[in-house]
Amino acid sequence: MQGAYRQAYENWKSDPEGFWRKAAEAIDWFEAPQRIFDGQAGAYGRWFPDATTNTCFNCVDRHVRDGRGDQAALIHDSPVTGSQRSISFHELLGEVSALAAGMKELGIGKGDRVIIYMPMVPEAIIAMLACARLGAVHSVVFGGFAASELATRIADCGARLVISASCGIEPGRVVAYKPLLDQALDIAGATSMPTIILQREASPCSLMDGRDQDFEAVLARHRGKQVECVAVAATDPLYILYTSGTTGKPKGVVRDNGGHMVALHWSMHAVYGVKPGEVYWAASDIGWVVGHSYIVYAPLLHGNTSIVFEGKPVGTPDAGTFWRVINEHKVAALFTAPTAFRAIRKDDPEGALIARHDLSSLRTLFLAGERADPDTVQWAEQKLQIPVIDHWWQTETGWTIAGNPVGLQQLPVKHGSAAVAMPGYDVQVLDDAGHKVAAGTLGNIAIKLPLPPGCLPELWNAQSRFRESYLDEFAGYYKTSDAGYIDTDGYLFIMARTDDIINVAGHRLSTGGMEEAISGHPDVAECAVIGVADAMKGQVPVGFLVLNSGVGRDTATIEAEVIARVRERIGPVAAFKTAVVVQRLPKTRSGKILRATMQKIAEGADWKMPATIDDPAILDEIGAALGRHGYGPTQAATDA
Repeated sequence: MQGAYRQAYENWKSDPEGFWRKAAEAIDWFEAPQRIFDGQAGAYGRWFPDATTNTCFNCVDRHVRDGRGDQAALIHDSPVTGSQRSISFHELLGEVSALAAGMKELGIGKGDRVIIYMPMVPEAIIAMLACARLGAVHSVVFGGFAASELATRIADCGARLVISASCGIEPGRVVAYKPLLDQALDIAGATSMPTIILQREASPCSLMDGRDQDFEAVLARHRGKQVECVAVAATDPLYILYTSGTTGKPKGVVRDNGGHMVALHWSMHAVYGVKPGEVYWAASDIGWVVGHSYIVYAPLLHGNTSIVFEGKPVGTPDAGTFWRVINEHKVAALFTAPTAFRAIRKDDPEGALIARHDLSSLRTLFLAGERADPDTVQWAEQKLQIPVIDHWWQTETGWTIAGNPVGLQQLPVKHGSAAVAMPGYDVQVLDDAGHKVAAGTLGNIAIKLPLPPGCLPELWNAQSRFRESYLDEFAGYYKTSDAGYIDTDGYLFIMARTDDIINVAGHRLSTGGMEEAISGHPDVAECAVIGVADAMKGQVPVGFLVLNSGVGRDTATIEAEVIARVRERIGPVAAFKTAVVVQRLPKTRSGKILRATMQKIAEGADWKMPATIDDPAILDEIGAALGRHGYGPTQAATDA
């Protein structure tokens, strides 16, 4: 593999510090880094340890300074409210400064933690940037999370302020946030903590005198005030983002300021191939890492216009909403989850709605978050006639581990692969004893330390847990908890979480491989495979199928065809004998399928309602479908 990608990767390999020193030149520093990496600091080293900077300055102020003030920084497109709003960099600077002044009046300063519990509105991003301006540490919690989960995060990070909204708006329903927030503050023993609340017309809320402030009133009171950006160390935390932990207690992933900016800025042109001034759209939510990295920080750092979308890929109003947004705002690159395209394909399998819109601005579609099955990728390629790029990264890394760097060199696409490792990542596949395995062999995917800039340096107040979760199992490596293989061309194939590698009669099999076989059936829109305990074989696979809209065939026939398809492609060794047609799959709000919960239901074990589930009623549907196939009995969910 020759060309610009190979040159960049070899440049990094031969001189890591030189590579990142050059990348750091794109960032405005108050004190430029003299040292690039300190291998003795932290758990595995720290990047730019002697530099100072400010992330808000780099996202907003410098663009105004450099003549980009009139360019749109954010475009809020909300089909659920029927409204649109464009905010220039100059306007964004004024709003962020005003909110920062209001927060400063409440005593918020460098190092203080602020919880942001909001829907997909520009004010949420203004709040994130205001925190960064003051050197405060924000922790965004997905709007509408259960009160108990919000309370856990308030208590764990030691928050001093909550910025929220009266409600969130979803297709067909309004979710009142303020009652959940009040309950969470009560659970956390923080009923006197100040809050700033954005009132929304769909469902205004009452404010408690002396504690709750109106968001717009705070801005109005402080507009025109100058609040300087606070200098912070490059190694100081920018934010804490909580991710689910196997123990039930969420893990607070910490992101620093300096390395985060360097990595994200580099990724915008190298990985995503966009130029400053172009419109970039990550169709995610700010409650998730994709929203942090590619709705907020990376586009603004790079001088792009970022779309803030308050809607769904289907139902707002139909499966053509993505095409409308691309057409109206001239989006150059779209980044979303494969599950979004599976939903679009399910509702519009022929892609008829695509033809109604001018998509000539769209150059590339990027997919991440769930494994992009080849069938979905090929459907998107055929309908859109543009490159469809799968790539792989994690909440912990904050940016791409493996991908196809179209800004450097577009490499050949291999369906089912996340392509190749990016500079900064030495990705290897290990057996359970920590030894490298041969090309094409399924194993544990690990990254040789140190991790590059932008990756988590620690968990919030949990150093031993950080080591146990990521560093202890394979000495000298970061454990990704993903399983897959690297082929002879260096392409990485992510097949499953390591928990989803099932052992059938002594054979280690990937549920991802089975899902790939199932998704190729013409009637299947999306699917999931889990391993269920079996007295004879240890585990046996069970597949769940969601069919395309308008399929009128007998479901038992389709189930039998799918079973035959898996036996043909994987072999009898898979022992795949059960396929279950369901109306929908249980997912988190970011689109990840809740396979572990489905497994517990199938095995009749006690299970806990996942805090991140999009619609709890789906689990009852799954339980009923499994019961018809002899699995269960289902148990009531235990209290959170």
